[in-house]
Parts: sequence; structure tokens; C-alpha cells
Amino acid sequence: MRPRLRQAFDTELAAARAAAARGDAATAWTHLERAHVLGQPFAWPHTRVHGRMLAFALRRRDWRELAGQLPRMLFAAPATWFGRAPRGNTGGARVPMEQPMPIPPDLAALLRGDEPP
Repeated sequence: MRPRLRQAFDTELAAARAAAARGDAATAWTHLERAHVLGQPFAWPHTRVHGRMLAFALRRRDWRELAGQLPRMLFAAPATWFGRAPRGNTGGARVPMEQPMPIPPDLAALLRGDEPP
């Protein structure tokens, strides 16, 4: 993972943690989804985000999300290794595991390695 991409990934995870700490679950989840999109091309970050999503679901007692994250935890790394992770998928249980999704422009630029203006 390139340093700028790693920094953006870590920033999204930190923002998710901060939002959850202040009780803003919707914002926390949005940051986890953004971290998922950034980490998805890399086995460990991809799996790490699913771990965070699983823990978030557990804390919120969101059983549907929790049940959906368990297989995602198992398949995240292999899906990445074999090129089966669908680009742009936000990683939540309410989205099919193999559904590609549009990537927000700011995240697409980071994934391409574009330099800021």
C-alpha cells in the first residue's frame, strides 16, 4: 500500500472510531465503508476493515450485520488474492458480497495514485 493511500486508509479508520465514540453511528459506518473501498485491493487492510465492521456490528447489537460480516472476514483475503473482490463494494452486509459499486471520485484518485493538485 502506497504511503498516501495508507494514510487515507488510516484516517478513515480513525474518523470511524471518533464518530462512534461520540455516538454518531451513521458517520462511523460511512468512514468504515470508505476505508473498505481503500483497503479492498490489499488482503490485510481488507480483512482488517471487515474486523472493524464486525466489532461495530457487535457493539450495536446489529445481528444482521454481524452475521454478514462473519463470512466476509473469512473470504476477504482470499477474494483479494485471487482478484475476486468487487471494486468499490462498500463491504456491509446489506450489499451483496460480489456486487461492484461506483467508487467516489476522491477515493478513485487515491487508488489510482493521482497526486493532489
